[in-house]
Amino acid sequence: MMTELARRAETEPSTVLEEHSWLGAAIDEDTVAGRFASWGASTVIDEHTGGPVIPRALFEALHARAGLAAAWPVGNAGLLHVYGYLLSAVPTPYGLKRDRWLDGALARAFGLPDDEFVPWARASSLLSRVTAAAQDLLARPVRMADGPSGRMVLGLGDPTDTDAVALVYGIDERLITTFPVASGAALLEEWDADPDRLRWNAAAAG
Repeated sequence: MMTELARRAETEPSTVLEEHSWLGAAIDEDTVAGRFASWGASTVIDEHTGGPVIPRALFEALHARAGLAAAWPVGNAGLLHVYGYLLSAVPTPYGLKRDRWLDGALARAFGLPDDEFVPWARASSLLSRVTAAAQDLLARPVRMADGPSGRMVLGLGDPTDTDAVALVYGIDERLITTFPVASGAALLEEWDADPDRLRWNAAAAG
């Protein structure tokens, strides 16, 4: 299903958003609740592939639906990393961006049920679930550094009996992204080698 939706979203993004309540109606709910304000700025140009992970038409349709101003390729991180990634068809060295929401690895790393981030598995919006889990972890940072866009904060979940650790990254108390990592120790080593660098498709706001 998601492969076909991602294909259609390249040419008829507004229609795809409208057809599924866990997309369009969920974004409407998030907008009314003010949830996008908890997220910072992100670029859709992936740091590993060098290209956009979603097409410009989908980028524009998402921000129009949410009533958010954006200038390609930089937009709202919550909108892009949650709903945009669900509809991304671009492979990366780590797989498809939507896998983090659908395969259960990130949910388990947070200590949550496997389907916690499957968008249609709950009545609440996917963004509301992701925001709640990510904010809790970001409030317990393991690293902080001052960077070009503000105070960068890294949160890492506790090791679990799964094969992943939950990572949360934010700038100036706003979320940027969350995803599972295989080794928290290796991630910390990478951070410490270059702590001032913008990471994980974060973008300078404004």
